[in-house]
Amino acid sequence: MTLDPRLNAFRTDLADARLKGQVEAARFVAGERRRVTAPLAVIRRAPQPDAPIDSEALRGETVRVFETTTEGWCWVQLETDGYVGFVAADTVGPLDPEPTHRVTALRTFVYPAADMKLPPVATLSIGSRLALGKAAETRGTPYFWLADGCGAVVARHVEALDTPPQADFVTVAERFVETPYLWGGRSAFGIDCSGLVQLSLAMTGVSVPRDTYQQQGAIGEPVAGGLDGGLRRGDLIYWQGHVGIVSDPATLLHASGYQMCVVSEPLEDVLARYGRSGKVVAAVRRP
Repeated sequence: MTLDPRLNAFRTDLADARLKGQVEAARFVAGERRRVTAPLAVIRRAPQPDAPIDSEALRGETVRVFETTTEGWCWVQLETDGYVGFVAADTVGPLDPEPTHRVTALRTFVYPAADMKLPPVATLSIGSRLALGKAAETRGTPYFWLADGCGAVVARHVEALDTPPQADFVTVAERFVETPYLWGGRSAFGIDCSGLVQLSLAMTGVSVPRDTYQQQGAIGEPVAGGLDGGLRRGDLIYWQGHVGIVSDPATLLHASGYQMCVVSEPLEDVLARYGRSGKVVAAVRRP
């Protein structure tokens, strides 16, 4: 079987030591586990700032670093979904401190102190993971300090990692409406169709692959009869290269490259639009 280079770290000059015997490379390394310390680490196809965006890693996620170049790039594999690519070296740091909370607001700010009137020093997406320390309160608003003391977040915008996750991923996805479409995007700043599915399900405690071609054969079970099988809220409709979420049997929620944002629109309109371009439904899955 040919290994997918998007999910397996191998090149002719360097490869993940776990792939020894499966691929040929001049050198194998075990890699070093690191944590994303920037609000986002953009995963690029090549070690250059104008290279295509393949995906993104959120703050607090872990990566395995196989190479750090003198030009300031790390070749990594994201441990969340196995995605391989290049990130800027200054977006990753040590594993400690271990995250204690996740961001539940669609977007939130990191302030230099526990005071919303101060200019924020960073903006975080839903799903980011933070190591938080002592609590504080200013003018009736509760905060948590970051564990390293370098800023504070609004307490209502986060929850402890051991808090039971939300039950309905569609409700999470509906919060993204009007979020800009971004090819390779995987955050509340910009998101693509499969990123919307992956991140929304993650907030309900369900881990799924990153891309549509991976999700189509891995999420849940196929719906017998496809579109004629009695669609339910939460069903996923796949075309080649696209996926949408059924919010009710007549409505599709998706990150649309046509409207360039997350939209909720009549399913029949989407089917007609894709039909005009010759695209047919490839699968219907029920998580």
